[in-house]
Amino acid sequence: MSGGYKSGAGTRSRPTADSDEFYRRTVARLQKIQTHLETAPRAGRLRDKVCIVTGVGSLKGIGRASAMLFAHEGARHLYLLDFDDTNLPDLKSTIESKYPDVKVTVQQGDAADEATIEKLCKQALQEEGRLDVFFANAGVATIDALHDTTADQFMRVMKINALSCFLAVKHASTAMAKPNPSRGKEFSGGSIILTASVAGLRSGAGSLDYSASKAAVNNMAQTAAYQLRNTDIRVNAICPGLIETGMTAGTFAYAASRGTTNRIGQLNPTGRYGVAQEIANMALFLASDEASYVNGQNYAVCGGLSASHPVAPGKWA
Repeated sequence: MSGGYKSGAGTRSRPTADSDEFYRRTVARLQKIQTHLETAPRAGRLRDKVCIVTGVGSLKGIGRASAMLFAHEGARHLYLLDFDDTNLPDLKSTIESKYPDVKVTVQQGDAADEATIEKLCKQALQEEGRLDVFFANAGVATIDALHDTTADQFMRVMKINALSCFLAVKHASTAMAKPNPSRGKEFSGGSIILTASVAGLRSGAGSLDYSASKAAVNNMAQTAAYQLRNTDIRVNAICPGLIETGMTAGTFAYAASRGTTNRIGQLNPTGRYGVAQEIANMALFLASDEASYVNGQNYAVCGGLSASHPVAPGKWA
């Protein structure tokens, strides 16, 4: 073979730490990540920004973690929406008790309903005079095989995952384009963040309907960025890998029943699954002015899973 390559040479990786010990370190690391706001200083990265976040209802979800982080970083007013309002009162009281300087409005509603999203964006303008951030995080996952997926289910998933993002882009950008010097906003501008998935980047990470919906979201971020050129309104998508949330509870429960929890996430080079706070950190970056030159991108936050074609664990490709 050319280049002096010998089949099988150099294919084995270096020995790794004992898997149980690695898992114990992983759990400890994740606990620190999940509780870091208890000791982290408030840096004011979203000071005075008016933000909308959808899909905030899950206690372990990305939306809730992002709402808490946005409040920690000084958002002026958070408008929080979820279809299931069970946990909304708790989220509101938790934020207000920890961050009394942050206004919180919670609302039950469908992120894929145009009237609801249009009204929410207008409410932010009426009450605060501006809209700076819209994090379209609402979504649903499925696990059905191709021939078990009905046309109705396919369209339902597209509605919840993709249409909700379209409506966010359409109506948030309209609100963000309105300057209001009296409220400190001299010019058009804002950040729209969409939750996609590594399943939308390539196959192998989700069912067909779910993957197709997330591919649409990824393309939407790219296309919308050009549709909104010269407005200072940025549109980006976050592509999580395997994250421990209410949506993935079944995966974790199944692993626990088999005694293989320590193997969850083993296919990515980081060797573990992620938690909602790690996605919230990316959302914070994209929402902040630190990302002022970041536009039209699909950010994979997946422990490196999407960096490679499939390989056998412990060997080079």
